Amino acid sequence: MKRGGTSGGAAGRKGSAREAALDVLVRVEEDRSYSNLLLNRTLQQYRLERQDAALATELVYGTIQRLNTIDYYLARFVAKGMDKLQPWVRALLRLGFYQLHYLTRIPAHAAVSEAVNIAKKRGHPGISGMVNGVLRNVSRRRAELVLPGDLPPVRRIALEHSHPEWMVRRWIGQYGEAACEAMCRANNEPPHTSIRVNRLRTTRDELIARLREAGLTAEPSPVAPGGVLVRGGGNMALAPEYGAGLYSVQDESSMLVAEWVDPQPGQRVLDCCAAPGGKTAHMAEKMGDRGEIVACDVHEHKEKLVREQAERLGLRSIRTVVADARTLQERFPAASFDRILLDAPCSGLGVIRRKPDMKWAKGESEIAAVAEVQRELLEAVHPLLKPGGVLVYSTCTVERSENEEQIAEFLGRHPEFAPDAPQGAAQADKLRLTRPDALGGAAVQILPSDYGSDGFFIARLRKRA
Repeated sequence: MKRGGTSGGAAGRKGSAREAALDVLVRVEEDRSYSNLLLNRTLQQYRLERQDAALATELVYGTIQRLNTIDYYLARFVAKGMDKLQPWVRALLRLGFYQLHYLTRIPAHAAVSEAVNIAKKRGHPGISGMVNGVLRNVSRRRAELVLPGDLPPVRRIALEHSHPEWMVRRWIGQYGEAACEAMCRANNEPPHTSIRVNRLRTTRDELIARLREAGLTAEPSPVAPGGVLVRGGGNMALAPEYGAGLYSVQDESSMLVAEWVDPQPGQRVLDCCAAPGGKTAHMAEKMGDRGEIVACDVHEHKEKLVREQAERLGLRSIRTVVADARTLQERFPAASFDRILLDAPCSGLGVIRRKPDMKWAKGESEIAAVAEVQRELLEAVHPLLKPGGVLVYSTCTVERSENEEQIAEFLGRHPEFAPDAPQGAAQADKLRLTRPDALGGAAVQILPSDYGSDGFFIARLRKRA
């Protein structure tokens, strides 16, 4: 979760943590905006103190995480139905319920009275009376708020861990009931803060020692060779060591991608969908900044992010290109790259922990549409690889149709490619991870429940010489 600051300008307005949280929740529902972006802007506008900003952050993410469970319970207390309420009233009741049911450290009377005060400021006496009655009733009957014991698995997991039923149904079909429930549970836990050492400027041990001297808790990642887990550091992109290019902020699962590409000094590498540039920079660091990485992104403003990463880290081997990766054959001759990374656009269902609103914004039909884009990208970029070269395909999702099924179909169309298990550098061999049977050691599926990192899929293919 991104932390709020107190750097609002003259346009800042006074208000409480709960009012700030309410504003974000209403905008997320009405505008389908991303909660993390809205939250950062709202915290700056309200100019909250650090403790209040942390409370607003907890309220926003927690309420969104538990949304369908909250609505399930609230429905028995709201006589005319949740759907009939004004959006801000519905969001206020959800906010109050979340505090009463999930945040036991907040006194019930404080949660109720704050909600009633907000209702008085924003609505008429009838609304504040209804809010008061509903939340007091919730508080009195908290012991009764348990799920029926005879729910079928899909319904039970969807309500107990607050996920859409279509998502739970798919994951039970793909991974089984126990693994599905573990994933859903993990998606509601706070994400780790992890950083990746820039080995061109320091070592992991030196970086850990430096962070500990600054009073932080830092330890080696059990997942990624260059990763460090940090606690107590807040936003690690604001630290002086970040500005000095000693590390990048990156999830541990994502760090494994460059390990699987394993680019060598002097090689020419194509990063097809590069922004914001974390994997691009990691590959350049692994190459000793010797060779060339062509980093492509379809959005001009995102291409700028890749350039800024390279400049901060002191990397000169990265060249950025603004283009749809499906058109790269028009720019580069066939067989002109030693390595290709396609970190493909995907449904993103492996990063729900970081973007809880994604659970409710995504629809099942979108998965087939994004899988078709992935197929088009694979078909467009594979001719650019030299014979004997390596193609790595990765996504931040757990959907098999976007992952192992996508790669199996690609191999069926292209016998000149074969699965190619990484050697040595990819520490994933030492981890307890899912390995798709059809691809053997040449692919790995990381689930959010495995190590508390993002859900990720990585496959490594080699073009026959």
